[in-house]
Formats: sequence, structure tokens, C-alpha cells
Amino acid sequence: MFRCGIAYPRCRWIVPLLLLFAIIFDIIAIAATSGWVEDEDAKSHYASMWEQCRGRNDQWECKSLMDFAWAKAVAALMIIGLLILIVAFIISCVALCCTLNIQMLPFIGVLLIVVVILQIIALIIYPVKFNELIFEGHYYYTWAYGFGWGATILCIGCAILFCCLPRYEDELSDLAKTKYIYTSA
Repeated sequence: MFRCGIAYPRCRWIVPLLLLFAIIFDIIAIAATSGWVEDEDAKSHYASMWEQCRGRNDQWECKSLMDFAWAKAVAALMIIGLLILIVAFIISCVALCCTLNIQMLPFIGVLLIVVVILQIIALIIYPVKFNELIFEGHYYYTWAYGFGWGATILCIGCAILFCCLPRYEDELSDLAKTKYIYTSA
């Protein structure tokens, strides 16, 4: 990818595209009205990042999780991580797609490492504190919580790529010498 793919202007969209997917995954995780936690049968208790609901059939009683400090911290960390991720995406589009600005790539990598740290903290606090809040039955962390982890994993991969790309500056700027497989004897 580094020597052949990213050196071509049309392929420089790959890493920003991965960041766009991470943004979409984060938005899905944050905006989901359910899907972070469900009880074993998914019939009597479910929760999102914002509220939890208990009940049966059409009789649901929902309570905000924002009454708890840990839930506010999770929401704040996820939203701050999303905002930093959007800034990193915009800078990566400018640095890789509009012009080739290799000096900006480590800065984008550092921004993504900050996003990863914030989101890992949020995604660990939520299940620990939610399990302290409830004491009965078995619960599963479901699709929206998984989207949060998906965004975090994409950010980890992109951070590694942005930290490694400056090592291939000559290949990216077409200054590298051509290497031949066969040499004349």
C-alpha cells in the first residue's frame, strides 16, 4: 500500500475514507436510542448511552442515565472523541488529497491517538458502571456498543498508518529511485 498504492493521487483517499467510516460508526454509536445493552432475552430491559428502559410489551418506563456522573463522562468522552476525529478527517483530506503535506501526517496520528484514548476510556467505563447499576440477570452489549468499538479500532489502525507514512516520504512525493528486481550480471 505504501510503495504502490498511496503514492498515486487517486489512492490517497483510502486513509481519509477509513476515517470517514470511523466518524459514521461513532455517530451511530452515539445517536442510537437502544443497542448498547440488552437483557438476555431483549424483552424487559435495554439501554443506550443516554437512557435505560424497563418494561414488557408496550409498557416501557425509561429513565435517563444522565443523572449519573459516569454516564455524563462517557457521553462527554465519546462526543469529544468524535469532534477530534472530525478535525483529524478534515486535516487528512487537506494533507493527503488536496495537496501532499507530509509534515501534517504525524499531527493527524497524534490526534487519532487522543481519540483512541478518550473512546477506550468511555467504552470501558460504560459496562463497568452499568453492571454496578444493575444486579439481576445476564446482559449483552450489542450492536451500537460494537459500533463504538469499531470506530475505535479504525482510529487505531489509521493512527498507525499516519505515524508510518512520513517514513515513505520519497515514495509519496515520487522522489524515490526505481528499484529493479533483475540486475544484469
